[in-house]
Amino acid sequence: MNRIPLRPLARILDARAKGENPDQIERENLHDRHEVIRDKVRLQTEGRLLVLAGVFLCAFVTVGAKMAILAASEAQEPRAQAPGAAIATARADIVDRNGRILATNLVTHALYAQPPQMVNPERAAAELVKIFPDLKEDRLLKDFTGKRKFLWIKKKLSPEQKQAVFEIGEPGLLFGPREMRLFPNGRLAAHVMGGASFGKEGVSAAEVVGVAGVEKQFDDYLRDPANGGAPLQLSLDLTIQSAIEQVLYGGMKLLNAKGAASVLMDVHTGEVISVVSLPDFDPNNRPRPLTVADAGKDQSDSPLFNRAVQGVYELGSTFKIFTAIQAMDLGLVGPETVIDTGATMKIGKFRIKEYKNKNYGKLSVADVIVKSSNRGTGRMALEIGAERQQEFLKDLGFFERTPFELVEASGSTPLLPPRWGKLSTITVSYGHGLSSSPMHLAAGYAAIANGGYKVTPTVLKQSHVARGPRVMTEASAIAARQMLRKVVTEGTASFGEVEGYQVAGKTGTADKPKPQGGYYDDKVINTFASMFPANNPKYVLIVTLDEPMDTSGSEPRRTAGWTSVPVAAEIIRRAAPLLGLKPEIEPLDASALTLTSN
Repeated sequence: MNRIPLRPLARILDARAKGENPDQIERENLHDRHEVIRDKVRLQTEGRLLVLAGVFLCAFVTVGAKMAILAASEAQEPRAQAPGAAIATARADIVDRNGRILATNLVTHALYAQPPQMVNPERAAAELVKIFPDLKEDRLLKDFTGKRKFLWIKKKLSPEQKQAVFEIGEPGLLFGPREMRLFPNGRLAAHVMGGASFGKEGVSAAEVVGVAGVEKQFDDYLRDPANGGAPLQLSLDLTIQSAIEQVLYGGMKLLNAKGAASVLMDVHTGEVISVVSLPDFDPNNRPRPLTVADAGKDQSDSPLFNRAVQGVYELGSTFKIFTAIQAMDLGLVGPETVIDTGATMKIGKFRIKEYKNKNYGKLSVADVIVKSSNRGTGRMALEIGAERQQEFLKDLGFFERTPFELVEASGSTPLLPPRWGKLSTITVSYGHGLSSSPMHLAAGYAAIANGGYKVTPTVLKQSHVARGPRVMTEASAIAARQMLRKVVTEGTASFGEVEGYQVAGKTGTADKPKPQGGYYDDKVINTFASMFPANNPKYVLIVTLDEPMDTSGSEPRRTAGWTSVPVAAEIIRRAAPLLGLKPEIEPLDASALTLTSN
């Protein structure tokens, strides 16, 4: 480093020549040198201070920002969040065939607590119990004063409940926004909807998953973002479903039944317009299922049990028409073929009897159905044979669970005779010894109504008719419809007539089996399987009542003609206009006309 000398020779000589003091030059140069050194040191110090200030500023900003983020964020339950996994909350709506909402999402809040942040846990516990009476104050207090750092209190809050909790003023009580599944129609179509619950949960979101019904059956579709939020459209009609539920509930109560079910189906598309099972429940507050602790209770007593789909019953004489159709298809009989029903019929040690030991004598095949003769049907079944009978019922779908799109349908596998000999052939022909669901029966009767094509029941709205394979000839189907019409006009279903709508159908009264084997003497399951209008059927209606009893007369009456039939008639009377069917007045027979003037 070059420095200017303190006593430069040229200046010293010049100063001496002028008589000046040369030491003054040295002092001046020394002062200048010190000033330069001080300026350099000051600049270095200022630079270091500036860098240090910048470092402190960055650290302060970083810490402050982190504190702000933590203050604005909400606590997360450790088990609820997986690293890098976002909670998917989007779920599509469910609508009826006319686009009306059956299930949708609602923004709500969950309530959780962070005990370390609580100021007065005793007061918080006491106030929460006032808002939520189902909570236990001692349990809350134990959690609030223990070692827990997080706990859920309520997964769903109403706006009023949220405001009440907010007014407690406890900083350790926090709200987390989330979406919940809402069924705005309450109990309406409860067994079809099934219900939903929360899956993976966090304090700021929760995964909604289906737990039963279509919510579970179509869970993947409802949660798939690739569908763009398009709703799931069902075949149900909300208005008709409501009307049928009201009538069926009234009939169940009036006839002292413990349960009831109904199915209304389009005979061409298989669309189920209405399906009802009673008792029912509110899917917004789904009850718990029966467990091992409820040993001894009948599972069918649970309101969660879907009698129309899960329930498999002996459906009684409603099966007789299938026997007649098969016998006609095979050319064994015609509608007017006479069968001797009065002759004794015995298989081994078992005697085939008629209802109340009646003797109908010789009947045509049509009258066998009208009178509901067990012997007449049994004789046709013996001519058909066990193997051919099984194949026909298998073609109609009575050997496997119904393909109806509810998860509960997996338990609808029919109960078949363990050994299908002559006796089973006869008893199955009139609906005993084989148990199936009302949904199976609806599909079977739909095949009769549409001219002989197999029908697959569906809960989804269909855009076109997809015909199944032919399972009976058109001629046999037409003849069967005429027989079923006579059952209403002349036979056991006389209460089923609805003015303006020709109803055809068959009654079925089956003794209810005991859990330990055998049958009850005073308990029955009654069914009326019907179609309308009979001249050109559009819909099939099945009505089943569990343990009904009509007490309006001097003696209790338990047959389907007195119980299921009038309930079905009232359903048709209500539903037919809603289905867009115009009443048609049947012309009177010429002999019934009276000449009043010339």
